[in-house]
Amino acid sequence: MRLRVRHQTAYSYDSPIAAAIQTLRLTPRNYDGLRVVQWRVWSDRRRELPVFIDGYGNPTHCHAVNYPHTDATVFVEGEVETAATHGIVRGAPEPLPPLFFLRRTPLTVPDAALEALARQAAPQGSVLKQLHALLHLVRDRVDYLRGATDVATTAAEALAAGAGVCQDHAHIFIAAARQLGIPARYVGGYIWTGLETQEYQATHAWAETFVHDLGWVGFDPANRICPTEAYIRTSVGLDYRSAAPVRGIRRGAGAETLSVAVNVIQAGVDQ
Repeated sequence: MRLRVRHQTAYSYDSPIAAAIQTLRLTPRNYDGLRVVQWRVWSDRRRELPVFIDGYGNPTHCHAVNYPHTDATVFVEGEVETAATHGIVRGAPEPLPPLFFLRRTPLTVPDAALEALARQAAPQGSVLKQLHALLHLVRDRVDYLRGATDVATTAAEALAAGAGVCQDHAHIFIAAARQLGIPARYVGGYIWTGLETQEYQATHAWAETFVHDLGWVGFDPANRICPTEAYIRTSVGLDYRSAAPVRGIRRGAGAETLSVAVNVIQAGVDQ
């Protein structure tokens, strides 16, 4: 399947800010289930943004505006060719060993409720069966509800609230998987829903776990499935903070207004 992505992030401020700098993890890398045909990340103030590979193997662009400004926009546009792999990720850059992803982070520290959730999945038998059980347990316990959480919400807090978004589903799944002794990591990217005219206000997030004899396998608790050819994987990390699509800081007191438009379509299909 060929998928085309258009993603625009626009910032405006009610008074000039002195400077801003951001890191953008919005670029896929090739692996057995995905081939990058073309991809660009640029801003309204320059052509291509400088890029480096971070410690997780993610292409990371840097966007800096070092003078007073009241608006800024970042654009992502690209095309990939994907194939169904039953969620298995092979051939991707892997600078870190799987056991590194047993490490807990502030966003994924388990509490008693998360430990109990992990125990519910434990009797299912094989690691793969445990993970598929956990996939549904997380979604059963946490409704998809925008605005119920934010980027600082922990897995434990989202589980207690019983509501959240894909980021929260991924954090809960990761925390419970690590509690079972299974390496797990956060994945950011894009998803095609099959609705060519639909525009989103955010990227997507899911999880990957390391299963012996299979390698890394993706699980999307928000949608109760393993990633298909409709998924475009752009970043991995221990949690949202290390795999966030956009993170940054600014100098200045102006109130910020953020506008995000994400559109994923099937390439070659008449619009």
